[in-house]
Formats: sequence, C-alpha cells, structure tokens
Amino acid sequence: MFEPSDSPRLFGLPPGADFPAELLRGLEKRMDGQPPEHWARIELFVNTRRMARRITELFVRGPARLLPRIQLVGDLGRDSLLTDLPPPADPLARRLELAQLTAALIRQEPGLAPGTAAYDLADSLAALMDEMQGEGVSPDAIVALDVSDQSGHWQRALRFLSIIRPFFDARSLPDPEARQRKVVEELVAKWQSAPPAHPVIVAGSTGSRGTTALLMQAVARLPQGAVVLPGFDADMPAQIWQGLMDDPGAEDHPQFRFARLCQELDHAPWDVSGWTDADPDPGRRKLVSMALRPAPVTDGWLRDGPDLGNLLDATGRISLLDAPNPRLEALSIALRLRAAVESGQSAALITPDRNLTRQVTAALDRWGIEPDDSAGKPLALSAPGRLLRHTAAILGQAVTPEELLTILKHPLVASGTDRGAHLRLSRELELWLRRDGPPHPKAADLRTWSERKEIDGAADWIDWIDATLLSSAATADGDLSDMVAAHLRMVRVLAAGPQGIDSGALWDKKAGEAALTAMTRLSEQAHMAGPMRFADYRAVTDAVLAEELRDPVTPHPGVMIRGTIEARVQGADLVILGGLNEGTWPEAARADPWLNRKMRAEVGLLLPERRIGLSAHDFQQAICAPEVLITRSIRNDEAETVMSRWLYRLTNLLDGLPQTGGDKALKDMRARGQSWLAQARAVEARIAPAPRAARPAPCPPADMRLTELSVTDIQKLIRDPYAIYARRILRLKPLEPLRKDADMALRGTLFHQVFERFVAEGIDPADPDAARRFMDIARAEAEADVPWLATRMVWLSRLGLLADWFVAQDAAHRADGHAPAALERSGTYDVPGTAVRLRGNADRIDLRADGSLVVLDYKTGKPPSAKQIRQYDPQVLIEAIMAEAGAFHGLDPARVTEAGHIELTTSPKWQIHALRDPNAKDPLSPEEGLQMLQALLRAYGDPGKGFMARRAMEKLTYDYGYDHLARYGEWDTSETARTVTLT
Repeated sequence: MFEPSDSPRLFGLPPGADFPAELLRGLEKRMDGQPPEHWARIELFVNTRRMARRITELFVRGPARLLPRIQLVGDLGRDSLLTDLPPPADPLARRLELAQLTAALIRQEPGLAPGTAAYDLADSLAALMDEMQGEGVSPDAIVALDVSDQSGHWQRALRFLSIIRPFFDARSLPDPEARQRKVVEELVAKWQSAPPAHPVIVAGSTGSRGTTALLMQAVARLPQGAVVLPGFDADMPAQIWQGLMDDPGAEDHPQFRFARLCQELDHAPWDVSGWTDADPDPGRRKLVSMALRPAPVTDGWLRDGPDLGNLLDATGRISLLDAPNPRLEALSIALRLRAAVESGQSAALITPDRNLTRQVTAALDRWGIEPDDSAGKPLALSAPGRLLRHTAAILGQAVTPEELLTILKHPLVASGTDRGAHLRLSRELELWLRRDGPPHPKAADLRTWSERKEIDGAADWIDWIDATLLSSAATADGDLSDMVAAHLRMVRVLAAGPQGIDSGALWDKKAGEAALTAMTRLSEQAHMAGPMRFADYRAVTDAVLAEELRDPVTPHPGVMIRGTIEARVQGADLVILGGLNEGTWPEAARADPWLNRKMRAEVGLLLPERRIGLSAHDFQQAICAPEVLITRSIRNDEAETVMSRWLYRLTNLLDGLPQTGGDKALKDMRARGQSWLAQARAVEARIAPAPRAARPAPCPPADMRLTELSVTDIQKLIRDPYAIYARRILRLKPLEPLRKDADMALRGTLFHQVFERFVAEGIDPADPDAARRFMDIARAEAEADVPWLATRMVWLSRLGLLADWFVAQDAAHRADGHAPAALERSGTYDVPGTAVRLRGNADRIDLRADGSLVVLDYKTGKPPSAKQIRQYDPQVLIEAIMAEAGAFHGLDPARVTEAGHIELTTSPKWQIHALRDPNAKDPLSPEEGLQMLQALLRAYGDPGKGFMARRAMEKLTYDYGYDHLARYGEWDTSETARTVTLT
C-alpha cells in the first residue's frame, strides 16, 4: 500500500475537511489496483467510537468491498489476545478500595483531612493515578520532587500519595490505563522485532496522551504504517512550527501536539504530506491559522495579514451572534437548526456547554425536532436516577417533610399499585405537613393525623411509608454491601406501593435498565470498600449514577449535538459553535489538590495548557466547516462574560485589516448573526404578555363585610387591607413552606412559652435560684419544640443572657406593687357602634397595688414606639380597651394605667407607656384608641369602601402572604387603586 520510505509516514488533513470521508478517499486512491482481499488486511486505529461508526457507514454506502479491521485506540488495553497480562481492575472497585485506604489513613492521622472528605480524596487520587499510568510517570518521580514547603501541605499530600504506590507494583492488578500502556509497549516491542506486513494506520488522534503518542510514533515508523493527523495546519510558516518545538510552554496552541510528535519522530512538520488533495476553504483556513498564532508572534499580523486576500470571501459563510443572555442564544441556535431542517441541510451544534445544549433541545421540542445528542443526559437526572439519589440522601437520618413529599410524589413511587389513591393521600398529607406538621414527622404523627382527619385507607399506606422512609433514620453506618442492599430494598418497595408485589416501573425502559446495571455493579464491587459512613455512600451513589444516558426516541438524522472532540467527525453542512466564552470554551482549569503546575511539568504530567491546546484544535477544526454560526452570550445568570480568546483573536485580526475588507467582513458576520437573534426576539414577542394588573381594592357586598377579627388583624387592616380581605372574607390561607426552618415566628413562640411558664409556675423572681429555674424551663421548652441542635443552643444562649435581667426586672416591678393577674388570657370584645367582634390573647396583664392594670406584650424584635402604636400597631392599646371593658375571661374590668412591651432583644428593656398622660410626646389614650378603632371598622363596613392592597405598609419589605394574589410587582404603591364592586 505504501512505498518504502526511510522517514516516518505522517500525513495530514486540513481543518474543515470531512475527516472520515477523506480518510476513505485516501485509502481508495492507495488501494487502487490492489486485490480485493487486501482491504481486509488494513488495520485501522481510530480515537472514538463515533469515528469508527462513521467510517463503517461510508463503507456500507458502496461500492462493495471488504471492511478493514477498525479498532479503537482505547480498546487495546482490553484486548485479551494482545497480551498475557491479567484483566484490568474494575475502576469502581479500585476507587472503593482507595476510599477505604484513605478513610483508614484519616482515622489514623485525623489532622490530615476531615473524615467527610475520604471518598472525594480517593476519587481525586484515582484520577491522578490514571494520569500517571497513562503518561508513564512513577510514584518515585513525584516523591523525588524538590519542594520547599513551609506550611506542611506537601508532607500531608505525600501521606495520601503513598496510598497509591502499591498499585504501581507489578504484582498488583493493573488499572485500565496501566494495562493500556503495557499493551502498547509490548505491541511496539513486537513490531520492532517483527513488523507487520499489512498496512497499519492510526487516524484521527492528536497524540495528546502519552500512551497514544507512543503508539503513533511506533506506527509511523512501520514499513507499512502511517499516521493521519486531523486538522493539520499546513499553512503555518516554518518559523512558527520551529517556535512551537522550541517552546515547551506553547502547549495551548492547537498545533503543538503535532509539532511535538514531529520532533519525537525527527520529522519536519512542514514536510508532512497531505493524505488527499482536500482543500475545502483555503482562505478561511489561512485566516484562522493566522488568528491562532502564538501570542509572541502575533506582531506578524501586520506583516502577513494583507497577504490573506479578500477577507469578505473567507468569511462569507461565517455568522457571529452576540446574544444578550443564554436563553436568547439557545433560541437563536434552535431557529437556525430548524431552518437547516427545512432547507435539507445537515447541521451540528458543537459546544462543551451542556446547559446550552439542554436549552437548545428544549427549544427544538416546540417544533417536534429531537436532535441526535452524542452525550445524552446524565443517568442521575433520569427518573430512576433521581429516585435513587433522593432515597440515598435520607439514609441514616430523620426525614424532613420536604424530603418525604419529594419522594412520595416521584412518578415511579407506587407505580406498581393504585397510584391515584396514593396521590390523593399524598396531597392530604402535604396539606397537613405544611400547616401543622413537625420538622421530622414520625409514624405516630402520621397515624394521629389520619385518625383525627378520618382519612380513609390511610392505615396500610402509613405502614408502608413507615417501613421505607420513616424507618431510614434507624439505619446505621456499616458495610457498603449492607447499605446497597438496604437502599435497593427501599426503592423496590417504594416503587411497588402499599399493595404492590414487584418493583413497578422502576427498572423499565433504557433509563431503568441502566440504573439497575449501575447499582448491581456497585453491589458486586461493594466488598472492596468495607465499612462506610452514609455521607460517603451518598457520594458513591452520585458517582455511580454520573454516566451519560443516550435514549433518543426518534432523533432527527440531520440535527446533531456534539462535544468538542467530535468536531473531527463532523461531516455537516452547517456547524454551530456555541458558548464561545472563557470558562466554557476553553473550559476553566480544574483545581489539583496534589500537584501544582510546576510540579506537573517536572514529572511530565498533563498541564492545563495542554487541555486548552486540544480545545483550540477542536475549535480550529470546527470553524473551517462549510458554513459556520458562532454564538456566545454577553451575560450569563451572574455577570458579564468574557469572549473566548480564540474568537477575540479572530475579531481583532479582522478589525485590524481594513485594507483587505476585514472590518467590513466582521460587520457582515455580526449582521448575519443578528438576523437570527432578531428572529428569536420575534418568536418571543409572539407570546402575548398577560395584561398588567392594576392595584386592587375589591369592595365586597355588605353581607360579606367583616364581622370578626383578631386583635393582631387590626395592624394588617391598617397596613394592608387586601390581606384581611383575602384571609377573612375569601377565607384563603397561605400555604406554609414544607421545609420547617428555625424562623423568627418559632423563636417568638418559644420565648413566649418560656416567660409565660416561668410566671405561671409562681416562681418568685427574688429567689436566688430563680434564674436557674428559668433556664430549666427554657431547656425543657426548647428540647420539645426546637429539633435543630445548633439553633437550640443559640436560642438557649440568648435566653441565658436574658434570664438574670428578666428575673431582676420582674422582682423590681413586683416590689413596686405589680402582680401578674393574667397570662396568655383570651378574650372577645364587641366593638361598640360596629358589627365587628374582636378576639385575642393578652401575653401578660399585671395588677397594681392601687387596683389598676398594666398590659404587657413580649416582643423578640424591636417593639413599636408610641407613635407607631397610634398609627400602625395598636395591639397593646386595643388590649387595654378590652381589659377596661372586662373582655378577658376571668379578669374583672379595671382602669388600665400603663401598656407596653417587654423587649427581649440583645438590649432588653421594659418599654411601658403611661396612658392618658397629657405631658407625653405621643400620648396614648384608650378612649382615643377606641374612637380610631371604631372609625376604622366603620369605614370597612361601608360597602363602598375598597380593601386596598398595601395601603400604608410603613416598610416596603413587609409581606403578609398575599402579595402574589394582589399581583404586586405589576403595580407599585404610587399607583391609584382600582376599586371593583363585588356582588
């Protein structure tokens, strides 16, 4: 097939060429006149499965001929016929073994790392070990590094790196990367002594990994061997190639790996022959080549730029789209893909941004187009994957209402039984959990709820929940085998349902099969891990379910979504390069907890620049396609983005060459891109926006007006009458959140209970032991009502600071003639001259020696001033009115001379206001308060009076739970309310 040659055979195909098609064309030319059976003797190594499939598809199209032996470079290590090495170790088993060793080291030396980091550190060590084996770096090389470390970090890192040393021993079962390298080394040695007589070709690889580069060098030297390089830039001047070979720091250039390969083979890059005469767009190729020159020589732009010729021709089929945000970028891409389908073009979206591809897929769904996505979606995001992750998260800990409902409402739960009844009961349970449910519901709580509400059919259902979700807290840490078995047993019973006998739809379809395979594999390898904590088990589960799942139903043959490495297999009429921003393309360098850049360079491991160079090569390949649309978003969800360095270079080069039409070419590129952005905006504009709501002020009829209010409702009626309308007239209650947080309301309730109980138990505040007894009460109440240990300790600490102060203040007030007369006393009061009855509870009412009363209210926040009491928050003034009228049960009517608050903040005080004090700055008078109350209630008893939303909120941050119903945000508080009479 090949003529004898003294030099290695290196061929290249230019960027933009359809690599598989041109590879086949070159083979046809060289096999012309050869016997048909010689086709079957060709041994072809390619780098991806998709490349192998595409080559096979091209052969199938004809003419009829025998198929070469096509192999993946990555499969050499798994070929049992090439070596007598033992089979490779299972990667999952190796990671579990590393996790066990890492956890043991942390237990032995706790100062090295937190115990919760064991699995993450093991995973990072496994990745480092794979890289070391692939690049042929021994642990001795790393230990021998000369590192001056004052902080001790390197010594701690070496303790962990010592864990992986035994796995490099010849007696250890080899990892896949180690076996791959050993197989290639044995194959190279075999070829040196007995080179194969048949053609051996490595096609499509860049030699970025040490093992692959070793294979390519050996094949290039074979008598019938050849290496075909993808995206080889034959337009680069010799001095640029020489600069790449002389500068090890130029790894971020797209052609660096080819320069290094040529250097290893003692072959000049400018002497690399073309595999075929393919030259799809020489003008575009030269433009991109110049734009991507290494930074130190970009001054050559001014010298060589004018030689590029008319740049309008080179960029005539390139469009550049700068979208304002990712949403419009995705919609613009989807519109362009749809146009390609309608015109019969084949199109490929190439991007490393998986969020962008998911948004594009969702946008295409509106037109019924399902792209052929090479990555698919993570198994963890499929229905069985989500159920497995949700259930793993609750193992070994008490379930919260949020977690409980998340699992119960999962589409696979109870899929093997009557799901309708299950959903009905789940809805009833959710309503109860939101309103009255405990932070961590138990089976007894659920049974009490069902009996009180008389929920039909709930007994068996609650038993089923108890046996699966509620009992998970009792599961203890232990062997991974037991954890996996318990986990799988739980999800199977959950999927079956209360009366189900199988696993329902849990393992159905491709996603279910993949999830079952992953969990079965984990179960089979679990013996390698030994004892494990549930926190680590969750990390293991996430790692096992991290694989990608491809399950397209009817993918469109002409619409493809590809990763960057697959730019080499494009073969599409239109290529869209999406997400051209720094941090996305190229991706941001990942942090290495073990070795810095200098140490990696010294031992020969991969540098961040190498990954950038590979990504740059993929970009150079893709941008030379027949037609290209380049997209980026100017802003992401958080901040303004930075244009990708390669796109930045290209636009700068074009803008700096006005003499050859570069600035006009760039303007035209953007204009073509903006046309798609304009269509995207037009598509969104077709969605008629909902009419903007006016500020509401509904007027219910007289027979629906207020007849009963709580004392605390009065401040709401003053500030936000619409909230009273929604709550008391429409009888709408806001749904409480599922997650029970330690909020201000719970803290206020706890503090009220502690102070009320202290006074109610008749403890003498003058007793030296009073403060201790106060804290005994506080601890008992907190343990009963606050399940969060950290929050409980913080609140008890605050109560401890209040204890001595309150005891001393209470003792002083009692010595001054005050005696508690009523605690948490309820009462009702028919407001004279109105049709409204008030009801409420007074926190504390003291009886003075002269027979008068003092109304007190506990306040864990800042209490209102006298002015605020008169205008916004008249609660204590209304309670004084009720006390004087004898409205509180068991408390005789008496004159109230003082009212105020006991402030329980970090600066506590008794803030008491004298009533009817003519010398006060803001005098408070029950008589005046009654008049204002009557005027307020009469006003809202008038059928012509509207309940205006947010009438006088005092602070815009206030929200009584009905702003969404009033559609606040579509209007603001400066607008006039629209009164609507209701019938």
